Amino acid sequence: MKRRKVYAYGILTTFAISAVIWGLPSTAAESGRETPGRFAGAAPFGVFLASDERGVERLPLFEAWLDGRAVTVGRTYLPGENWRALEGPGFILDPWTRWRAARPERVLALNVPMLAPNEGDLPDASVATLLAAGADGAFDLVFRTLANRLVEGGAADTIIVLGWEMNGTTYSSRCAPDPEKWKAYWRRIVTTMRAVEGQGFRFDFTASRGPDAVPWPECYPGDDVVDIIGLDSYDQPPGDDFTDYVAQPYGLRHHADFAGAHGKPLSFPEWGLFRRGDRPEYVRSMLEWISAHDVAYHSISDYCPHGVWQCPENPESSRVFRQLLSRPAPPRPTPAPQAPPVPATASTSEPLSPSGTAPTSEAVSTPGTPGTPPEPSP
Repeated sequence: MKRRKVYAYGILTTFAISAVIWGLPSTAAESGRETPGRFAGAAPFGVFLASDERGVERLPLFEAWLDGRAVTVGRTYLPGENWRALEGPGFILDPWTRWRAARPERVLALNVPMLAPNEGDLPDASVATLLAAGADGAFDLVFRTLANRLVEGGAADTIIVLGWEMNGTTYSSRCAPDPEKWKAYWRRIVTTMRAVEGQGFRFDFTASRGPDAVPWPECYPGDDVVDIIGLDSYDQPPGDDFTDYVAQPYGLRHHADFAGAHGKPLSFPEWGLFRRGDRPEYVRSMLEWISAHDVAYHSISDYCPHGVWQCPENPESSRVFRQLLSRPAPPRPTPAPQAPPVPATASTSEPLSPSGTAPTSEAVSTPGTPGTPPEPSP
């Protein structure tokens, strides 16, 4: 998906955020066929809300909307307008590395371009030249600097989503102009970043779903330099519905089979609504697919037209997402056993009523939706 100045996404009006927070049902009874919290214990998940500190600031609001379900995967992107931006500017990395370091169960998943400018509409010949230079080590310092900043910031285990959607034509970090040099350059970057002391990075090879400029398996750089095999999959062509997305060439089934053959877990760093509008069946099917496979993590892109929280255009999809991923309500406590009735004494002419017919235990109400948190600043 095109991400022109991706770090600027997520700037929404107070009205838009309020409309989504206030406009959704708060009880499972309103959800129809959905089971509250059905996928709450599935794969770790994240949500893209904004690349900079606004993304971090909005996470507690999103978690409250999910009835306290914790987001454990932080999702952000490095801006790719120049090579300095690929080193990890502080306004992007610092808020997210602090968020990661605050709790041990959290992890950061960071999209990192391989070339700059990443959205500069470079011709294939220029891309091929840059790929060859990268494979020869011309940009090693850039990625060494990034690795050091992540380790020093307390995010040494960051998932690096490197050169994502390489099978398409959107980004400069694409594979089609020279697949062999692309693979050699990927290997060079991974080797450079793994050489930094203290690192524990995982590298995520993430293509876009379906046939594109080049079949994405032709770009695969090797099992020794890949830890996770991902797929970005939006509700858009090629294909008309979810069964098409599964069965199409280089689609969801191919992705699962390919990852299994290479002994790697799957990921879905980007998924969401798109060309088909508000389609709750897509959201339901996607979460079911994720739950049925070995998925390291997944993340929905939450801005219009893709999102379910910051985007008021998708109310039914929002309802389904919320109810399937919310933290389940705690179980009702079992009433304590009652003491047996006291028997009547011999001097009583008529038997006494049992002192204690067991009192009816008072129903325990399911906690309601938490109060709407304060709205984030735009």
